[in-house]
Amino acid sequence: MRRGQHGDRPVLLQSQNLSPLKSSATSLGAFSGWLSLPQLITWGSVFYTFSLLVTPLEAELGMTRAQSSVAFSLALLAEGAGAWLVGRWIDRGHERAVMTLGSLWVGTGLLAHSCISTLWGFYAAWVWLGLGLAATLYTPAFSVVTRRFPQDFRRAIIILTFLGGLASTVFIPLASWWIELWGWRQALWALAAIQLLLCAPLHAWLLQGAQPAQPHHPAQLAQRSVRQYLKAPFWLLALFMVLMMSVTSALPAHMINLLQEAGPSPVWVVAIPAAIGVIQVIGRFVLFVFERHWNVHTANRWIPSLIPLGLLALVLGGVTPWASLVFVVLFGLGNGLNTIVKGTAMAQYVSAAYVGQLNGVLGMPVALARAAAPLVLGLLWSPTEGYAHGLWWMLGASLLGMAALWAAQAIAMKR
Repeated sequence: MRRGQHGDRPVLLQSQNLSPLKSSATSLGAFSGWLSLPQLITWGSVFYTFSLLVTPLEAELGMTRAQSSVAFSLALLAEGAGAWLVGRWIDRGHERAVMTLGSLWVGTGLLAHSCISTLWGFYAAWVWLGLGLAATLYTPAFSVVTRRFPQDFRRAIIILTFLGGLASTVFIPLASWWIELWGWRQALWALAAIQLLLCAPLHAWLLQGAQPAQPHHPAQLAQRSVRQYLKAPFWLLALFMVLMMSVTSALPAHMINLLQEAGPSPVWVVAIPAAIGVIQVIGRFVLFVFERHWNVHTANRWIPSLIPLGLLALVLGGVTPWASLVFVVLFGLGNGLNTIVKGTAMAQYVSAAYVGQLNGVLGMPVALARAAAPLVLGLLWSPTEGYAHGLWWMLGASLLGMAALWAAQAIAMKR
């Protein structure tokens, strides 16, 4: 369905008010594949490397675990603060400048990080890196492919997330090896070099030829504003994204401790969560193969159910080895596929023309949810009950998030 002349109907399947944009790559697959490489590198070199830096930095700077954890929360908040402005620039056709400068910004931040010697310098480095993440991670990349491939942006996003899903699998062992081999400061030099010498030039080459979105009726250009889309479907999708992000952000920080309560061997405690990245990619590959044979709205409706089903296995079966294995498989599939749903739902049910700004509006609420959720789950843990109360909280939040998505979909499809 398309939006009517006056912009009062939602987009359900295709983009509106977007002429097909010329890509510097020869096809959707090639473009999305190349764009996924900086995703792998940036997620891996910044987001997943933080946990590896904590121990040596605490020893050298004399920080407590609470003090070091603040840096990551500051990065998430900085990413959220920059999201709307980044989305606005991308919607106006400045995607090449945004993502190229973003990679340069991240590379410079990693170099600066290697020189810090104080707690406040540590915090400043991660605020800087968080702003760079706002211009380089999934949200801006999803906006780029939505604009460039308005008739098939969902498939482009699936391809884009293949390599990104392997970021932890590739960079945790790689960065760990570099830190052990050279020390954390020199390891940051190597990570910065990849950003500056590979990611930035790749963005500069790949993102040529972007054009600002143009409406079908030019007279409507002055009348169009992102504010007209801030209605029920948008707010329901906002609730879905914030709640689901709370669950998927709370679990990684506590995954090892949660699995240890099940009593498996230490090898399995590490191996099971390490497999999540591979499970995510497997789920995305299955969706890529069968996506054209499934109704997109049915898929959107049921994919998020994998996460509460995984939590239900722990709630009903207890934190036992078998229940934990079922949980990790379902959570890995759900987390991987939910990235696709969250990346496409705003364009499908609200507006594809303003998807960058609409996702940017959610930048700070999502950042707050990501920063607060691990703390909430930790507060709900008790020596006698373990994570039982936290599991019920996450199950309720994920079910409420599903209900919000269903309601947004129902409203959009009726208009």
